[in-house]
Amino acid sequence: MKKFYRVLSYIKPYWGYAGLNILFNIFTVVFSLFSFALLIPFLNLLFGLNDLVTVRPAFTFSKEAILGNMNYFISNVIVHHGKIQALVYICLVILAAFFLRNIARYFAMYFMANVRIGAIKGIRNEIYHKLLILPLSFYSRNKKGDIIARLTTDVQEVEFSIMNYLEMIVRDPVTVIAYLIFMILLSLKLTLFVLIILPVTGFLIGLLGKSLRKKSKIGQSRFAGLLAIIEESISGLRIIKAFNAIHYSDEKFKQQNNDYTKILLWIYRRRDLSSPLSEFLSSVVIVVILWFGGQMVLSDSPTIQASAFITYIVVFSQIIPPVKTFTQGFYSIQKGIASAERIFEILDAEEVIEEKPDALPVESFNKEIEFKNVSFTYDHEPVLKNINLKIPKGKIIALVGESGGGKSTMADLLPRFYDVTKGELLVDGKNVKDCKIKELRELMGIVSQESILFNDTVFNNIAFGKTGVSEEKVIAAAKVANAHEFIMQTENGYRTNIGDRGIKLSGGQRQRLSIARAVLANPPILILDEATSSLDTEAEKLVQTALNNVMKDRTTVVIAHRLSTIQHADEIIVLKQGEIVERGTHYELIKLGGVYKRLQNLQSFN
Repeated sequence: MKKFYRVLSYIKPYWGYAGLNILFNIFTVVFSLFSFALLIPFLNLLFGLNDLVTVRPAFTFSKEAILGNMNYFISNVIVHHGKIQALVYICLVILAAFFLRNIARYFAMYFMANVRIGAIKGIRNEIYHKLLILPLSFYSRNKKGDIIARLTTDVQEVEFSIMNYLEMIVRDPVTVIAYLIFMILLSLKLTLFVLIILPVTGFLIGLLGKSLRKKSKIGQSRFAGLLAIIEESISGLRIIKAFNAIHYSDEKFKQQNNDYTKILLWIYRRRDLSSPLSEFLSSVVIVVILWFGGQMVLSDSPTIQASAFITYIVVFSQIIPPVKTFTQGFYSIQKGIASAERIFEILDAEEVIEEKPDALPVESFNKEIEFKNVSFTYDHEPVLKNINLKIPKGKIIALVGESGGGKSTMADLLPRFYDVTKGELLVDGKNVKDCKIKELRELMGIVSQESILFNDTVFNNIAFGKTGVSEEKVIAAAKVANAHEFIMQTENGYRTNIGDRGIKLSGGQRQRLSIARAVLANPPILILDEATSSLDTEAEKLVQTALNNVMKDRTTVVIAHRLSTIQHADEIIVLKQGEIVERGTHYELIKLGGVYKRLQNLQSFN
């Protein structure tokens, strides 16, 4: 139940609305009981069982005093207006009580909507914020579809299965307790008999709920798998068609869908069993009460009046709906808790990259970047080993080497996408772990091999993450990135929507927009991660021209696949299996005749 209480913690900002909901639910119960209390004098009047009360009894909180005052009121009406008029009055009072009951019920639901929807909004906001700050390693271990499922379908399941029954937690126990007190006032003996029977029915219903939670969690995981397959299929549709894998992909989805359907059927059958089971058990209880209470009325010395017994049965019948709702809610909450567990797995995921409470400010970059005996391990596998490197301000440093050598990892350590395992990474003598993350990242602009663009306008993609940017600055950045000309040829210029991941643009155009975004940020440090490796010759030339414009007067770390693009770097670092094996200028490394020379020969041969 810890997960359930944790979900409830999200209603804290809405305690005021929750309090109003409780208040109006109490009004609902009060008006209900008042209307039921009128049944006894109504029935006594109808069957002529009581004598007229001419002296008003003293009012106290007891069954006798309450009924005595009601009889006195009705007796006055009968004396002055007759029995028919008294019957009319009682009916009007009962109707008014039911009207007020339903008004109170509406306002209770009105205020509960704020609590329910507000709490879910808080959960969604917290998950999304967590997803933004979790390290990149988290996403390499988890499927994108599963993460999306937790943010969407799991949150929706919590809303439907827990928040929809949130009011039940307060309303139904209050209703049941109030009705039980009223029933005790009518007959203590009969109520004690009821209290012996009800726990037995509750135990039988509870047996079904234990396995529902486990199966629900498995079902949500299977559904997340479906989403993952759909996302991968849409992203890789070109490859699916090219390799004639339509049948293979279709069968894979059908198998996953079939497994999910079987679990879902099991869950629905168990959950749907709760309603008829609780209804049948409630009917059994009513029959037993009729038998037991009927003997109390029909005995030679009756311990309860017939009118009171009929009212007792009516009131007990009103307990059944909240008990039934509570039972259905119990099953629903078990299903919701399974989704809550999946949500909290994200919220409780370790934030490996954390900012210290007393983190140092980073206002500018003045001297150098230094890798000092840096080692990095990922999933217990060494990626970088004892790296020592200084990158002076204003210099261009190129990282080259075979795939998997650690080039991108070195670059990712700079903005703290990952943290070093051993050693220190220093910026102007400050360990990056001691710096404010936001200010550290503001020093850097990144252009990666894959152009990460968003389904938005050209303007918003260039000005991404910034507010209040003038169009003049965006245009200036686009011109530096050699992108202004093709942007103006689009349908709406800078207001053109570029589609999902920039699909409406060519590879070179997408890359130049990425460069323009980096230019607008105006960072003193530029990281270029194989920014031209996926382009054709013409596009590469345009992008390389843009990059040359950007690199002027900036400290640049270039990860290069094509060695022709980094021949003018101030220093080239050759990595192999996570270690620096060679370093120097292009001409120095060629003369050395080592790894770099071999890579150069291979590319020249190709």
